[in-house]
Order: sequence, then structure tokens, then C-alpha cells
Amino acid sequence: MPTIDLNCDMGESFGAYTIGADEAVMASITSANVACGYHGGDPGVMRRTVRLARDAGVAVGAHPGFPDLVGFGRREIRMAAQDVEDMVVYQIGALAAIARSEGLPLSHVKAHGALYNMAVTDNRLAEAIARAVMVVDPALIFFALPGSELARAANGLGLQVALEGFADRSYEPDGSLTPRSRAGAVIHDVDAVVARALRMVRDGVVTASDGSTLEMRVDTMCTHGDTPGAQSLTRALRTSLERAGVTVAAVASKRR
Repeated sequence: MPTIDLNCDMGESFGAYTIGADEAVMASITSANVACGYHGGDPGVMRRTVRLARDAGVAVGAHPGFPDLVGFGRREIRMAAQDVEDMVVYQIGALAAIARSEGLPLSHVKAHGALYNMAVTDNRLAEAIARAVMVVDPALIFFALPGSELARAANGLGLQVALEGFADRSYEPDGSLTPRSRAGAVIHDVDAVVARALRMVRDGVVTASDGSTLEMRVDTMCTHGDTPGAQSLTRALRTSLERAGVTVAAVASKRR
């Protein structure tokens, strides 16, 4: 029987701004990727999100990104590798402290937005992110796109890697995510999202934007808390997976 983790990017509200439907979505996921104050989030939001996850029995991971509140971390920023490593260490450390204050261990790390997408093909960035995770806590699980430089860098350091699929995103023929600037990059049709997720989990494949078939064997499946209708989509995704005989459980529950 296949097993899959359902993760969601959340805790991205900050100050007077509310982003996403975290409380509603939390009931359907098994891992929460919590923004650490750079692309979204603030200390209060981080702590409230950790508490929501704790009360729902959801694993908590750090979701570090570029220092870009205005662009929501989705704009490319050119930084030295050491600066990237330092800022990721800082963000993981901040969330780890908040999680500890709420009686929770940190389970994983997943880079956000442009930082994640750039590091998919940039080994310099990928290695900087992986080193940051390694020096903070080598027991943390590292989320990465299959076949990416992120996965290679983490494997090279001996980190436990969870390969990540995206149920609500389009893929390019090379296995990268379709840029959000292009039409169809985010998939909103619930039935289509569910069908793609089931195919990835059961068959290890997904259809790319050009109609080709990509191998896509994954351990964790991402949805986005800021996507309109996220609550309904995530609930439908989990219900459909379980009805199909798939076990939905946090990657952290299978820690080596």
C-alpha cells in the first residue's frame, strides 16, 4: 500500500496582512512548512502556526526564503553562497526556537519560492541550503524536487531527502515547475489536481505541459495555503487518496 505525506506552505501572514487559510487547511495535511519571517510570517504568526500544527498532530518544518516580503519571495535575488547559507541558518534557527517553546521538534526544511526554484538547477545555491540544514541539525529531513541539484546536494551531505511532488502545479518537460508568470502554472481544477496526485503516488509519473510523461516518484505532495479554495482542494485531495487505499502520513513518522 503506498504512503504519501501531504505538506502545505503556511504561516505566511504578517503584521496586518492575512494570507492563506491555515486553520482550515491544517485538518487535511500531515506536514506544515512554516514561513520564517523573510518572505512571509512574523514571530507571532510563526508561533500561532506552530500551535495549530501541534494541536492538529501535524509535523512542523521550516520554510526559509529570500528576504522579500513585497515580492512574497518569488523574485530572484542574486546572493553569495555564504549569505544564502547564513540566512537559511537564521530562519531555521528562529522557527526551531519557537517550535521548542511550544513543545515540538522541527521535522524538516523546505526552501521557498524563488530560492527553491533557483536551487533546483544551481548547485552553488543548493549546496548552501543543504549546508545550512546540516549545521543546524543533520537529523532534519530535506524536501527537494526529484532529480534536482537540491536533492543531489542533500544526498551528498548524507541528509535524509524527501522527494516532493506538486499536485497543483504544472511541470515543464525537464521536470522543473512551470514559472508562475505563465498561464496554467497553477492548477485550480480540483478533479485535475486529485487525478495528478493519484497518478504520481500510484504510478510515479506526471504529465508535463507539452503532454509528455515524466517520471515523478515522490514521498511528499505539496499544496499551497494561499491558493484560492485551498481548504476544499486539500480536503478533496486527502479524501481521494485515502479512498484509493493510500496511507497519508508525515514523512517524519518514517524517519530512519
